[in-house]
Amino acid sequence: MKMFSKYIFWSLILFVLGFFMIFLGLYFLFYNLIYFFDWEIMSVNSMLMTFTMIFDWMSMMFCGCVFFISSMVVLYSHSYMIEDIYSIRFLYLVLMFIFSMFMLIISPNLISILIGWDGLGLVSYCLVIYFQNYKSYNAGMLTILINRIGDVAILLSIAWMMNFGSWHYLYYMIYYFFWMKYLFFLLILAGFTKSAQIPFSSWLPAAMAAPTPVSALVHSSTLVTAGVYLLIRFSDLLCMFNCSFFLILSMMTMFMSGLGANFEFDLKKIIALSTLSQLGLMMTILFLGYPLFSFLHLLTHAFFKALLFLCAGLMIHVMNNTQDIRFMGGLINQLPVTITCFLISNLSLCGFPYLSGFYSKDLIMEMFSFDSFNFFIYFIMYFSVGLTVSYSVRLGYYVLIMNVNSYSCQSYLEDFFMNFSMIFMVLMSIISGSMLSWLIFVSPIFLMLSFLMKMMTLIFIILGFIVGLKFSEFYNSLNNYYFIKNYLMTSFFSLMWFMPNYSTYLISNFSSKIFLNSFKNLEVGWGEFVFSKLSFFYLVILSKLSQFFYFNNLKIYLFTFFLFTFMFFVF
Repeated sequence: MKMFSKYIFWSLILFVLGFFMIFLGLYFLFYNLIYFFDWEIMSVNSMLMTFTMIFDWMSMMFCGCVFFISSMVVLYSHSYMIEDIYSIRFLYLVLMFIFSMFMLIISPNLISILIGWDGLGLVSYCLVIYFQNYKSYNAGMLTILINRIGDVAILLSIAWMMNFGSWHYLYYMIYYFFWMKYLFFLLILAGFTKSAQIPFSSWLPAAMAAPTPVSALVHSSTLVTAGVYLLIRFSDLLCMFNCSFFLILSMMTMFMSGLGANFEFDLKKIIALSTLSQLGLMMTILFLGYPLFSFLHLLTHAFFKALLFLCAGLMIHVMNNTQDIRFMGGLINQLPVTITCFLISNLSLCGFPYLSGFYSKDLIMEMFSFDSFNFFIYFIMYFSVGLTVSYSVRLGYYVLIMNVNSYSCQSYLEDFFMNFSMIFMVLMSIISGSMLSWLIFVSPIFLMLSFLMKMMTLIFIILGFIVGLKFSEFYNSLNNYYFIKNYLMTSFFSLMWFMPNYSTYLISNFSSKIFLNSFKNLEVGWGEFVFSKLSFFYLVILSKLSQFFYFNNLKIYLFTFFLFTFMFFVF
């Protein structure tokens, strides 16, 4: 038990740090302060390689939210990982993960960003393969290989920013040069891989192989939000270019994940797809040119998504590690506190009035109505909001309303530490939206819309509610066995438009053939012949020649020796 007290100790430290950083962020916001700490590591030809930290209201608020959520997740892990013999290893991995995110947030320098960026990728791989089975290994490999694309993009951005003479990107975002479009594309590539936008979406549901507390961290405030945060920091650069193509990609990510979640039966994958949907929303409003709205939704989403995962983790814990929602049902009787928290976070996700999700989501949708995009983009955006409500209602129906399908031998015990962390997150899910929207924006945002446009969000929410209810009833009704009748369509939607197949089988088959052919032709073919056998053959001839001269004439031998030495120095 001594080992597990470390969880409570670190939870307390993270909680205190979170409080300190939130208040520091409010202080910086009120007085409009920014502090830079610069440490010069080395200087090469006037190029300074420095380790830099930036303390402004944005980095401090985000760090505070990350530490708050992390403290509750570590406290939750105290009970969740209590039967695991390597639980202390899990704690240290989670702390390294949090530290990597902290390094990323406070870095205004691409060199120091790389430390946090690579740290997130490496530690996330260790956490995804934590349970050490084939499924975890495959998921971990998919996760790290797709994230390596973003890491390479960051490295190329570092090389490209040598044109500036420094890697402090905050100084140069107001200038425009013709070659900056390459930097723009590289940064978007890095942000898209980390935030799992199309075509890199397949790793996000696969990363669900990690323990549930890790999923709560990854999908709320750390790994997937790193890409969004990076692009928010570079938002001045994005405004100089036409982002319509990337806007459509983000919107299709939102649409695809919302559609896929309606056909999924794995509890954690449904919540993972909902994260993907919200990331698409953040990216969309960011490419429209509203980074503060994206940042507000990033913070509010972090609280209710972490709560959603914590509740799901407890449900899986007491259901003997069963994640299929078809085996659940009637859990309101066994887990009243957990299901209450689960419903509050679900309502916040849907944008229920005066919960935290409402303040950011409604603002984004109304601001979107002011932009002069065509009807197709407008419709897809609102339809995606309806899909969010649809899969949330479907999830609630399966967990609460359906017949009790759970095993009779289960012990439905709600742990104190788990419930404490959930209740704190519920409080933040209710009040964080209003508080942050009042603090971040200097003056209240007042939008004048017609009655129909104002009600459009509500109309799609009601439609989504009806569709979600009908989707759930389809499965229960034997006459409308929807998923069996339309198996091809449902498998297409639930497999994220076959994106995991493209990311794995298609690429691996093609690349493995190329690598096998190149191995046969180069390494054990021409390479073996030219570099191994031919060089050996050449040395044998030279040694025989020198031996011949040595035995026949010492003068000739010495002459050739000096000749070879002279040739060696000349060439």
